Amino acid sequence: MEIFKSTESEVRVYSRAFPVIFNRAKNAHLYTEDGKEYLDFLAGAGSLNYGHNNDVLKKALLEYIEADGVSQGLDLFTTAKHDFIESYKKYILEPRGLNYKMQFTGPTGTNCVEAALKLARKVKGRTNIISFTNGFHGVTTGAVAATGNKHHRGGVGMPLANVDFMFYDGYLGEDVDSLAIMDKLLSDGSSGYETPAAVIVEAVQGEGGLNAARAEWLQGLEKLCKKHDMLLILDDIQAGNGRTGEFFSFEFAGIKPDMVTVSKSLSGYGLPMALVLFKPELDIWESGEHNGTFRGNNMAFVTARTAIETYWKDDAFANEVKAKTKVLGDALQAICDKYPGEFHVKGRGLMRGIEAKNAELTDAITARAFEKGLIIETSGPNDEVIKCLMPLTTSEDDLKKGAKILSESVDEIMQEGISKAS
Repeated sequence: MEIFKSTESEVRVYSRAFPVIFNRAKNAHLYTEDGKEYLDFLAGAGSLNYGHNNDVLKKALLEYIEADGVSQGLDLFTTAKHDFIESYKKYILEPRGLNYKMQFTGPTGTNCVEAALKLARKVKGRTNIISFTNGFHGVTTGAVAATGNKHHRGGVGMPLANVDFMFYDGYLGEDVDSLAIMDKLLSDGSSGYETPAAVIVEAVQGEGGLNAARAEWLQGLEKLCKKHDMLLILDDIQAGNGRTGEFFSFEFAGIKPDMVTVSKSLSGYGLPMALVLFKPELDIWESGEHNGTFRGNNMAFVTARTAIETYWKDDAFANEVKAKTKVLGDALQAICDKYPGEFHVKGRGLMRGIEAKNAELTDAITARAFEKGLIIETSGPNDEVIKCLMPLTTSEDDLKKGAKILSESVDEIMQEGISKAS
């Protein structure tokens, strides 16, 4: 590993927590050069919802490459793009009553967030954006300005401006109406808050600690945006593409955001791809005003289309995810029940985890889990949440196996802590 440590930047993250060299992967499993197998509850930070090297997607990709299909297309019209757009409209947008235009941006989530923020400001002619406590929207300058985490904000090296933060659902406690506070500030001409161009929000805050907004809060936010003439941008980059049991994480609330940012598992195969969906009347871009060389990853279009047509033509896959959600939820609740007051379950769907009252425990627990063959990460402002983000295609047996390893790791670290205390 010396070449990595001596040559790769210190900015790396995951290789510090999992210091082995991987060379093969299949569905929910990763394998090292020396043949050790790990169960993957990280799934490329949510970019592998359909697992590593999904056979159906791989077959479509190989056939496309072997036929000399266009790989890099800028924003040219291609067959691969046509087929993706057609499938996405037919199986994703139209059944949900969503009428959106599509903007293909640079290939990462933060690229589509930047585009959405720029377009919102252009449409409304205002500079400010409202984001929420514990929100995470990327680390490029515009996106990180809308990100709450002090660590990420500190990496910019300059003041971050034109974003105001409001309180996310539950941030001030269950009995506090954070939307009423927001409404009061926006309605009062002496509050110091300018009317923003848009609000950007996650229905489930992934990096922020698996905070899941209630349906009524999201519905109230949509109404508030209309009242104050603000656009509603729903960041569905990590929570989307089936992660919560429905394709979009906001479906359960019955809202229709003005814009939706999508990336991570959109391609279905871990290939870089990002997309902004927005209502047609918002499409006031002039040609080339926002572009990017790699906005035409045709290989990603191929696997994205195949994922949609394989998993989202009907409700069968979504129902499988919901069934696995119960298995995972029950297993996590059983861990928490062993230690009342020390842990509690957070999140929604297969985007769940346990929050530790003592944040110092979580790194030790995930390190012990790694020793036992489970790759799992933490999230939250103090890394106090252990986050399960396995592929949605993980078998029920592997789901139970991973939960068992996590449970054993919690038990061992808790017992070691008790022993030290005594």
